[in-house]
Amino acid sequence: MKNICFAFLMLMHFNLIAQQQNNSNANSKSLSFKIIDSPNHTFGYDIYLDEKKIIHQPTPPGLSGNDGFRKKKDAEKVAQIVIQKIKKGEMPPTISPAELQKILQNK
Repeated sequence: MKNICFAFLMLMHFNLIAQQQNNSNANSKSLSFKIIDSPNHTFGYDIYLDEKKIIHQPTPPGLSGNDGFRKKKDAEKVAQIVIQKIKKGEMPPTISPAELQKILQNK
């Protein structure tokens, strides 16, 4: 009976270790961005979770039109803020026009 209890406890222990490793792998996924070309010599961005594209944003979020950001640095700033929002658990990571204006004014 002791051997069965010991075997059961060991099995539970290994199962717990396996679950912890799976959770740490999920938390260790990396978020990154890539600046992309948009119409009329403007810029957008793609957000990647590891190597999977999860967001394609060729235009400034929350604004109408087909053109992207005029400056590459502006697209980079917004992409970094989107990544911060994803890391905080905000999905989808929305950016209002007012927030976008504030981001672009802080140069």
